[in-house]
Amino acid sequence: MANDYGSMETKWQARWEEAGLDRAERIDGKPKFMIIFAYPGVTGYLHVGHLRGYTYVDAIGRYKRMTGYNVLFPVGTHATGNGGISLAAKIARRDEKTVDYLERNGCPPERLAELEDPLAVIEFFNGVYVNEYWKRFGFLSDWRRFTCTLYPDYGKFIQWQFHKLRDANLLIQKPYYAPFCPHCGPVAVDPSETDISKGGKAETQEYTLLKFRHGDEYLVAATLRPETVYGQVCFWVNPEVEYRRIKKDGETWIVSPQAAEKLQLQKDGIEEVGTIPGSEMIGWMCEAPMIHREIPVFPASFCNPDVGTGLVTSVPSDAPDDWISLEAVKKDPELREKYGLSQELIDSVVPISIIDIKGYGDFPAKDVISSMGIEQPGDPRLVDAKKQVYKDGYHMGRMKDVCGPYAGMRVEEAKDKMRQAMLDAGEAEPFHDLTEEVVCRCGARVHIRRIDDQWFINYADADLTERTKAHASTMDLNPPEFSDNVAGILDWFRERACVRLGNWLGTKFPFDDKWIIEAISDSTLYPIYYTISLYANTKQIAPEQMTVAFFDHVILGEGNVDEVSKETGISVELLEKIRKDVEYWYPLDINLGGKEHMTVHFPVFLFNHRAILPDSMQPRGITVNWYVTGKNSDKISKSKGGAQPIPGAAAKYGVDAMRLYYAHVASMFVDVEWSEETVLTYKQRVDRVFGAVSDIIQSESDAPKGEIDSWLLSRFNRHLASIRSCMEKYDLRQMCTTVYFDMLNDMRWYARRGGSNRDTIDRALRIWIQAMMPVTPHTAEELWEMAGFGGLVSAGQLP
Repeated sequence: MANDYGSMETKWQARWEEAGLDRAERIDGKPKFMIIFAYPGVTGYLHVGHLRGYTYVDAIGRYKRMTGYNVLFPVGTHATGNGGISLAAKIARRDEKTVDYLERNGCPPERLAELEDPLAVIEFFNGVYVNEYWKRFGFLSDWRRFTCTLYPDYGKFIQWQFHKLRDANLLIQKPYYAPFCPHCGPVAVDPSETDISKGGKAETQEYTLLKFRHGDEYLVAATLRPETVYGQVCFWVNPEVEYRRIKKDGETWIVSPQAAEKLQLQKDGIEEVGTIPGSEMIGWMCEAPMIHREIPVFPASFCNPDVGTGLVTSVPSDAPDDWISLEAVKKDPELREKYGLSQELIDSVVPISIIDIKGYGDFPAKDVISSMGIEQPGDPRLVDAKKQVYKDGYHMGRMKDVCGPYAGMRVEEAKDKMRQAMLDAGEAEPFHDLTEEVVCRCGARVHIRRIDDQWFINYADADLTERTKAHASTMDLNPPEFSDNVAGILDWFRERACVRLGNWLGTKFPFDDKWIIEAISDSTLYPIYYTISLYANTKQIAPEQMTVAFFDHVILGEGNVDEVSKETGISVELLEKIRKDVEYWYPLDINLGGKEHMTVHFPVFLFNHRAILPDSMQPRGITVNWYVTGKNSDKISKSKGGAQPIPGAAAKYGVDAMRLYYAHVASMFVDVEWSEETVLTYKQRVDRVFGAVSDIIQSESDAPKGEIDSWLLSRFNRHLASIRSCMEKYDLRQMCTTVYFDMLNDMRWYARRGGSNRDTIDRALRIWIQAMMPVTPHTAEELWEMAGFGGLVSAGQLP
């Protein structure tokens, strides 16, 4: 008979709640263990991939609880940003894909109208996350402490955090070139994709705009290699593009339409004054900056109007694209005839050798093209060829004599000097662009915009960096590759823009409320707030009472408690109780999150703790889990539809089968491709465990003990030692191998050889079922009851 896992799950979750197992109260003198997972952004339904890391946290918390620890496992949601706004806007216009996505995941159609309000969207998904995911999976989280980054009390905590950052001289204000959405304002572009739906790996590049005079106007090209200007021999334009003429400080520039739009965001006084087809410029002569030599304009389809300015200066000696495109022009009589280019003009264009690089001849671009066998423009291998020449030239190259006053300089030195010389002469200007397309969650394209009064957290502060690195070296960081690299990541961090202008949900910046604190900056110190949120949620304290003095006292122990009580209206007794809770539960023992957090969330988590909290409250551990991927190893994304809905998967396979799948299918430090067939095998494994326990209970007798009984108990005690050893390292996979494979095999071996002693079986089952509890708690409770043992196994202690 098939097990009714759904009913079983409901039954035991109700029992746990009745027993108060999810509630974490301070017990002075009892060792504590505090663990969290990085709270999810509220941008849609979660998917089966998210439950992997979340399940690890509950399993570890359950294990710690059954080995003598008082465990606090709180949860919350991260709703800061534009996720709720963009989703509400799509619902309001009844976007077909969005409505289908919502209804397919279980949203009642009659609720769509209320979800046109962004805050209603957030509250709707808060309920979904808690009830349909975390409670459904049997997590023993203290639900009373649930918080959301949009709650008023949470906002008070974040404003206090920024007061402390200012007190530490870590807030600075300066001009900034920010990724910017025309609807939402500045966005954060990083692998976590908190603000965006595409382009999380994009970086902001600083180009040099070079101005090439043609009559009384300028063709403007963007380059990342200003040191190569002495090698300019021609200029590329895309004949299929309709370029724009724009006015800039009295000058007329010619750029692509996309570049004109981008320049308006970065420079003052830009005005479009006309258009010109690219084909019309072919055959022009223009004067190159710095070298002041006239060079011809040739056609090139590789000039992408969305990259740089859509116009390219040609340095064939050191640019593989330029070399092979120039060769193609010289060999194409139809092209010459189409654009009226004379043979004499084409023959006059000869590459100039400008950089000496060890291992290369006079023309590094030619050497690389030849070695790679590239014969035609547009060959995808040109991307790698370009990277190789640029890297080798920058790190090993020296400028040749033809480069005048820069001759003999290392390329990395000459680059800055030549750029500055052209900037000073008015022949060049800075320009910023993204390395790939970035799309905001609202659907709009993101570009770079200049903001003159941007606020930053100064993570480049040398003292803060050294103190943070010193503490990180004492922490339990997993996996080793994260531990090995964390110091380098902390060194790499610089100032981070911490506030946003525009249409955002979040906490107002306490020193200028036109700004909203952005989504990474309000999610760094939050674990400590879980020790306080209980009192706000139960209305024992109100947001308006949560002043700077309140947080200074309950978190840092500062201020006279009587004076704080007088200022806030909170009783001395309650203030002291909250203070004791904070001191008891903190520091955080484990912060667990996906691998996207290694370079963004976890470093700022460490920086802010070190900047604000005392030594006794510094975090003890970080564990990084890898992804559950879709086909072709793509990361599953909740905001883009995701994989199978969690409730459907839970109903199909059973929660414990999925928990066992997450815990055992692979090390938590490797990606796993979601496979329904694989999950089904874990459902079958849980079924086998049920069957084996049922069979062994029915076989119990008063048979005398023999060697087989001693063997089984010896084996199980050794397994118990192995389980403890595994869990000290949080090695859930090996622990599950022991519990669901080795112990099952031993029990079957015992039964096949006639073992049936009631005392032996009872003792073995107590060990085995308790060992199941962290990963498959519903199954463990059902088997515990089936075996006739009293109480809840989830409330027991591991032998």
